[in-house]
Amino acid sequence: MKNVCCYLVLLFGLLFVPEVSGQNSLFIPQALSGEEINLSFQTGQSSIFEGFTTNTLGYNQDFLGPTLILEQGNDVTFNVTNTLSETTTVHWHGLHVAPENDGGPHTPIEAGATWSPSFTVMDAAATYWYHPHLHEHTEEQVTKGGAGFIIVKDAEEGALALPRTYGIDDFPLLLQSKAFDTDKQFVIETPLDNTLLCNGTKDAFLDAPAQVLRFRLLNGSTERVYNLGFSESLSFQQIATDGGLLDAPVELSRLRLAPGERAEILVDLSTLQGQSIDLVSFASELPNGIYGAANGSAMGMASIPNYSNNELNGNDFTLLNLNVVAPTSDAITSIPSSLITNEIYAETDVQATRSLTFRPVQMGPTGMANGPFEINDAVFDMDVFNFEIPLNNTEIWELTNFTAVSHPFHIHDVQFFILDIDGGAPSLNMQGKKDVVLVPPMGGTVRFITKFEDFANNDVPYMYHCHMLSHEDAGMMGQFIVFDEGTSSQDNEEDIISIFPNPTSNILFLENLKHSTLSLTGASGKVLEIRNNISEKEQINLEKYPSGIYYIQVINYEKSWTYKVVKI
Repeated sequence: MKNVCCYLVLLFGLLFVPEVSGQNSLFIPQALSGEEINLSFQTGQSSIFEGFTTNTLGYNQDFLGPTLILEQGNDVTFNVTNTLSETTTVHWHGLHVAPENDGGPHTPIEAGATWSPSFTVMDAAATYWYHPHLHEHTEEQVTKGGAGFIIVKDAEEGALALPRTYGIDDFPLLLQSKAFDTDKQFVIETPLDNTLLCNGTKDAFLDAPAQVLRFRLLNGSTERVYNLGFSESLSFQQIATDGGLLDAPVELSRLRLAPGERAEILVDLSTLQGQSIDLVSFASELPNGIYGAANGSAMGMASIPNYSNNELNGNDFTLLNLNVVAPTSDAITSIPSSLITNEIYAETDVQATRSLTFRPVQMGPTGMANGPFEINDAVFDMDVFNFEIPLNNTEIWELTNFTAVSHPFHIHDVQFFILDIDGGAPSLNMQGKKDVVLVPPMGGTVRFITKFEDFANNDVPYMYHCHMLSHEDAGMMGQFIVFDEGTSSQDNEEDIISIFPNPTSNILFLENLKHSTLSLTGASGKVLEIRNNISEKEQINLEKYPSGIYYIQVINYEKSWTYKVVKI
């Protein structure tokens, strides 16, 4: 077994150190890198509250997990051992990997088993994360500590004059709100998440050098949206979104971060030595219909039970206190004016547009605010592939939210670029690569463009879902496969079905069907025709359909095939 290169920049221990003021020194996770990395998902105990011991979960430690530092272009193998008495998975959130390596619900790690995915790191420099993704148990396992950072580095980012010394001027900040019972044990499925943790630390402080610092922000909360800024009206520069650097830094005083989202910011503390500032969520400024605002549902819809009893909702609160100390010897003191050039997919290259709608399972004010919620009138079914997407398709996805709460939508496999939100262009700080976007309530819309490239698997799907973990666990999730055109949806055997002419202006002829079921689907994923118990030869008349791309799926008792056809 190859050696794991493991380095520890700041070690505060797994039990956080209380200060006289009641504050605790911010825990900085250990950093791991190398060609082979071992992770053990295990139970533990942590002193989050003075005088109490909380039962927790962690990777290689009692609570949370180490930061995994990867290099673009390098090969890596993860050996993930599940030492729990229950099943889990590990999803590499944001990474572009094959579906069998993605760690979704279809890749369970049974108790006592080890899962060893291997892949080449293809992603751009950015902040990603890893966490369990077991259907109906994601919230529980993440809440108890299943979460860790992934930092990817590349040559473009490395050429810029940016802070990048981990734990010295480059800090990961995992922001979570959690609920506890009277014994200080975690509680799930409740809106009383009124305890704030930063890197698992309650009432956290950091001795921050007086120079330009980089903070890698991750919202790892179950439902809460943060509206981040600093006290003393201190502005900051956002340099990266979920999947990579922006074209240029964007100056901000507020940054909205929904569950699953990441952002990298630069803060210049050069003139503040000896002072103290706070990282704050200005939740009083959040509009209704966002979890964390004064009212979590929009337009007077039914309230969320116990929501108003949570003092965090609609009020400003501190997440981290920064005590500004002397700068380091090699301090970064300026912020570059430009970063990289993002190449956005062209809408003229789009081969399909897919429409996804969010609705409550039960209509009415209570359902609109509390769910459960569904996508395209269906809750998640492990046995149903909601979309079959041809490899190398460039697509626009249109998201429409017909519920009273905002939903952070996350898609696996790809990064996307936001085209518009409620018809308007995204703000400058949202024009980079994304894999999570907050969709506004009550008819709110988001459109994004992406490309499904590099990986195809006819049996293992990728997920898309709301990243409010309670919503995801309750079924607000779907799945898709990416397939090579002309190959079976069950295997890679040579085609035996003939479809001609293709392209066609009206009639398609199909031969050698062998008592199959046939479906015709539009590019949006809408099923247009279904035929059961068909003969060996069939005809499909496309005359009544507009010109464009269509898909024919043929299924028999042995396997299935999916074909792309063009109506001219």
